[in-house]
Amino acid sequence: MSDIILHHYDTSPFSEKVRLMLGIKGLAWRSVIQPVIMPKPDLIPLTGGYRRIPVLQIGADIYCDSQVILAEIERRHPTPPVVRGADWAVNLWADRLWFQATVVVIFAEMGDAVPKEFIADREKLSGRPFDTGAMKAAAPFMRPQWRAYAAWLEDGLQTGDEFLGGATPSLADVAAWMNVWWLSGASPKIADELLSGLDRTQAWRDRIRAIGHGQRTEMAPAEAVKVAHASEPAPDLGIDANDPSGLKQGDKVVVQADDYGRDPVEGVLVGLTRDRITLARECGEIDVCHVHFPRAGYVLVKG
Repeated sequence: MSDIILHHYDTSPFSEKVRLMLGIKGLAWRSVIQPVIMPKPDLIPLTGGYRRIPVLQIGADIYCDSQVILAEIERRHPTPPVVRGADWAVNLWADRLWFQATVVVIFAEMGDAVPKEFIADREKLSGRPFDTGAMKAAAPFMRPQWRAYAAWLEDGLQTGDEFLGGATPSLADVAAWMNVWWLSGASPKIADELLSGLDRTQAWRDRIRAIGHGQRTEMAPAEAVKVAHASEPAPDLGIDANDPSGLKQGDKVVVQADDYGRDPVEGVLVGLTRDRITLARECGEIDVCHVHFPRAGYVLVKG
């Protein structure tokens, strides 16, 4: 089996979800540090235009978005089991509603210290202003919301289990951890204030942090590109006969996110399941990669 290669950067909150999942599974993986902002010359050739982080690579299979990354890790390494019940719904809530509150709380605190280059990059990524002044004005309203979300964790832990998933961590723990981890690292004082009195959640934070990230070794970005060029993609997962899109294998299609970072990725449809979109496309100039996207949160149209 090819190495697990994670394209990320250390302060990326969505990457932290994947790193924690790798830790829960006790897996060895290769770490490829990508730039925080564009350009990303060793990532874009693999993804076909997708620029968000993290990206998982296994040989010539490229997984874009933490949602499909976590699902693929669970599929390839089912022990110990992590995805259970309605975990994906919790994941979507943590990725969108809670994450947006975390963004405001963190960047309101950072204010004028945010580099102009970062602001320009995120404005291009989101298609809207990245206004730290507006975030500062909104922070008094977002902090109570952030605490209310954290209080849901407190309620979820009251049965005496150590994790939201029970005796062992689940995807709900992984999803919720992202926001607690990011705020705790970016502004420990505010994180402690907003978690004040939530004793079970604070203890949970310590338990999750102690899990770690598995066995990480560094890899140069150019080396990861060479791995893709030397590999063949895994067989596709087929087409869901009941899919309402009417698309079929071999159709030229375009995929893009429905929230932000809507850079379109073009390719040939080779797989379409209830939870995944798979495209075949050139990986660099001549080699073929399979690029995978989650079905939820992405728009797929005929090219």
